[in-house]
Amino acid sequence: MSNSFFAFAFRMKYINRWGLMKNSRYENLTEHSAQTAMIAHCLAVIGNKIYGKSYDPDRIALFALYHDVSELVTGDLPTPVKYYNDDILKSYREIEERAKEQILKKLPDELYDEYFDIINENCSDDEHKIIKAADKLCALIKCIEEVKNGNSEFTKAHESSFHSVENTDLDEVKYFIDNMLPAFYLTLDEL
Repeated sequence: MSNSFFAFAFRMKYINRWGLMKNSRYENLTEHSAQTAMIAHCLAVIGNKIYGKSYDPDRIALFALYHDVSELVTGDLPTPVKYYNDDILKSYREIEERAKEQILKKLPDELYDEYFDIINENCSDDEHKIIKAADKLCALIKCIEEVKNGNSEFTKAHESSFHSVENTDLDEVKYFIDNMLPAFYLTLDEL
């Protein structure tokens, strides 16, 4: 149906992430997208204010908000499956592209061009790196929350997520890890 883009997008709340893992609290795609946008915005601001870069934090946050919208069609494919081999990854990328086309067709014609670049993440390499880093930080934060809740199911995921984030070449991420990430290990009373 035409003009059903936002009604469809609002169904992101029904797509749970971490499907192969026992969760103490489920995280849905809407939550993840909002948190990724918040972190991406923060990383861009850090880049600008501390490292003299010239990101557009609002633009980056907007792209991050829609970065997983194709999962409305594909669902959340577990990372080990998605990256099992190059053939699977290539096929999944093609499926994602078709999903994005299908979703964009739900927009009124007058709005299509405005959302095309956003949904297809037509942004610079630097912007894409910030969004990808924010996505990885959000995965790490989810793992931290689960381990804090006593869920040993996320112990290995926490380790691999931490190493993935720690090995970044982005100064903004290193700053976030050193200055902001430790607070995620605290309890409410310690914040």
